[in-house]
Amino acid sequence: MNKYQGGCHCGRIAYEIEADISEVTQCNCSHCGRKGYLLAFLPRRQVNMKTSELNLSTYKFNKHHIAHHFCNVCGCATIAFGKDSKGNEVASVNVRCLPDFDLSRVKINDFNGRSL
Repeated sequence: MNKYQGGCHCGRIAYEIEADISEVTQCNCSHCGRKGYLLAFLPRRQVNMKTSELNLSTYKFNKHHIAHHFCNVCGCATIAFGKDSKGNEVASVNVRCLPDFDLSRVKINDFNGRSL
């Protein structure tokens, strides 16, 4: 497993993830498409918050199942938490917020979120 440091631009949100990421998802829904997310999905337990979760501002929309977190200072949308269809806690990490992540080494899968 690889370790990555992630977070927002100003440093108010910081976390470490441990994951092997070979594919990411590019969703075209009304939220992800506007923000240009490239998402890696992993179990929530693989995210270690380095700053207080109280620093996370949250946006929920549609069915309100996913807590999309962002920094209310610099505006970076870094991570989201929710549950999968089996009730397991999952994280969705915007790999664009992992400074040492090499996008040229992963496959980008398109997801048609607009159709949902």
